[in-house]
Amino acid sequence: MRRYLVLNGPNLDLLGVRRPDIYGTATLDDLEAHCRAWARNLGAEVRTFQSNDEGALIDAIHQAREVFDGIVINAGALSHTSYALADALEAVALPVVEVHISNVRARETWRATSVLAPVVARTIYGRGLEGYRWALRFLHFAAARPPDTFAYGTHPDQVADLRLPYGPGPHPVCVLLHGGFWRDPWQRDLMDGLAVDLASRGVASWNVEYRRLGAGGGRPATLVDVAAAVDALTGFGVLDLERVAVAGHSAGGFLALWAASRHRLDLGEVGSEPEVTPRLAVSLAGVTDLDTAVDTDLGNGAVTAFLRGGSVAMPFPPTGVKTLLAHGERDSDVPATFSLEYARAARAAGDAVEVIMDREAGHMSLIDESTSLWHQVAEDIVEALA
Repeated sequence: MRRYLVLNGPNLDLLGVRRPDIYGTATLDDLEAHCRAWARNLGAEVRTFQSNDEGALIDAIHQAREVFDGIVINAGALSHTSYALADALEAVALPVVEVHISNVRARETWRATSVLAPVVARTIYGRGLEGYRWALRFLHFAAARPPDTFAYGTHPDQVADLRLPYGPGPHPVCVLLHGGFWRDPWQRDLMDGLAVDLASRGVASWNVEYRRLGAGGGRPATLVDVAAAVDALTGFGVLDLERVAVAGHSAGGFLALWAASRHRLDLGEVGSEPEVTPRLAVSLAGVTDLDTAVDTDLGNGAVTAFLRGGSVAMPFPPTGVKTLLAHGERDSDVPATFSLEYARAARAAGDAVEVIMDREAGHMSLIDESTSLWHQVAEDIVEALA
């Protein structure tokens, strides 16, 4: 059983009291109980520790050697000043995820810089207390099947994680495009569970990061990144480019359908003709219609922000490739009507479309590798790429 240490620094003992408008009303006891439950769901164990003293945190890090398999740390304001903490984390050589409850990149300028960032594996911010759950999941899946990370461009966010099945290739591959309404705090770790699961089923996963709103993203930069990431598959001889799927969740569902349509688009500012055309497009609770999304203010203005006053060429349907749409009927973030209406239009346009609806599933069920809904989707991906 893997064991993780969750460290909280100065002022985290005042959770629920200090600035509840920013940090929420849950207490530190609540947070620590959540962490233990989240770890149990992963088959892991968590020990928690909080201190307002820098030295006590350093001692806890030192003592973690040969005891824990990874560390989750919210060092509070020490994240921005404590090189001693950074040295300690580097010295113990454990995988570390830095967490911030608030979106530190959207607050005071000084909060945006962390001296811990160079020595941690991932920084998660702006997701509330749930950030700790995502941090534990990141550590879990990185240990279960470590990825190889490759750059497909020069921007820090132009990277993707490759996880290969065991055994010789060439392997079929599924490109994964995360959601989060293209906003900066939501990153590719959302898809880690799916990436590991696909690799265990014999399908390589290419889990893509891209520029997001608040970090240089939006139209056309995000689309440029997606196109470049898909075409970067040509650089891996171990992959079978005749057996490629592209799957996206939520706002990433739009990106997946767009990527599958590139061979039919007037790309204009987005780039040249595609080098890779997927065999299968998969939309998981996808935002399939940007016009409707704008009209209904889906994502509290996220789609309008993404378009940046312009538009995106969307001649799909038809994509011209087989399409799989999966949605939960209890989805309150992206209504299931998005998938149903898209399926109707796609079939009328001549696309081969499969729809999977789940009466009990919500928005995040599609990226939970343990759900029966994802298992059904994964089986269809494997079959389509056989």
